[in-house]
Amino acid sequence: MADAKVIPFDDDRSRSGGGSRPARRRTGGGSGGRDDGSTAPVSALPGGRLPGPSPEAGEDRQEPQQPQEAPESRESPVGEARGTEGGWDRRIAGGLAFLRRRVTGDYEVDEFGYDKELTDQVLMSALRPLADKYFRVEVKGIENIPSEGGALIVANHSGTLPLDGLMLQVAVHDNHPAERHLRLLAADLVFHLPVVNELARKAGHTLACAEDAQRLLELGEIVGVMPEGFKGIGKPFGDRYKLQRFGRGGFVSTALRAGAPIVPCSIVGAEEIYPMIGNAKTLARLLGFPYFPITPTFPWLGPLGAVPLPTKWTIQFGEPIPTDGYPPEAAEDPMLMFNLTDQVREQIQHTLYKLLVQRRSVFF
Repeated sequence: MADAKVIPFDDDRSRSGGGSRPARRRTGGGSGGRDDGSTAPVSALPGGRLPGPSPEAGEDRQEPQQPQEAPESRESPVGEARGTEGGWDRRIAGGLAFLRRRVTGDYEVDEFGYDKELTDQVLMSALRPLADKYFRVEVKGIENIPSEGGALIVANHSGTLPLDGLMLQVAVHDNHPAERHLRLLAADLVFHLPVVNELARKAGHTLACAEDAQRLLELGEIVGVMPEGFKGIGKPFGDRYKLQRFGRGGFVSTALRAGAPIVPCSIVGAEEIYPMIGNAKTLARLLGFPYFPITPTFPWLGPLGAVPLPTKWTIQFGEPIPTDGYPPEAAEDPMLMFNLTDQVREQIQHTLYKLLVQRRSVFF
């Protein structure tokens, strides 16, 4: 099969002193009075003020009212249970409202089919435990992604299955101060698979073509591309962390036309989740796949062999390469595109080697 171009209450008001009752004021007419009718001396309270009526009241002063019993503390287990119950009530109500909007069609998608609400509330929530708890993704250099405006993130591709793209999407959204969304460019095979096609569109992925990429960049979106394509994701385990050819540099031409910066990205950890030790090419041709992987666990263990190994990931974003200083005709200059493509590739490869040297272990 020909290589395809891969151009995320509780109105918990501050409970002010809910656990302690207000200090009661002591009065002179209580049991502390003397038998001769005189009043026992009264000591000042910690606030520095004498209790009882003010001296200016004279003989017309009245006995102050006894303070009412303080209410039960809001920190009681019953109060906590009610607060928790209220939180769950709100969550359930929010979930029902979300379902109502989905059923009635009261939600928005953009011209590419991207559904922001579904992505934030469902897809990101499903992927986040995989990134945070399973692969324990560590993100570096997130400040190199601009807070506004378009940018093109160019990353290495690996792992037999494209989980690195999904983890990259979660890393950008959850670590960027502006919670920006990454719009990935995907190969045409993604949009030919049932179910996967719809989910990819809803998550903001679009076909890896120059027109869609340029349109997204002009709209001010963060666009992600993995130029190695199937050559990178389906390479043998022995070639791990060795970047494959970056195609003809179409992503550079797109960035030049849109005037968007290019942000190199290096991903370490994805290569080892499915160590590909063989490729059943005949079976791959029959199924219409670019390759059919054979790993130490798949297909020998059946569905269990599809569980990725829990490697430790690091994603580092490099310094952006500006493109807005070039003239409009620069996008047609083959030498400029070759030089910029080689610069991005070398920066990603150098960072990969540096991260590998710093890594203590594949799994820790």
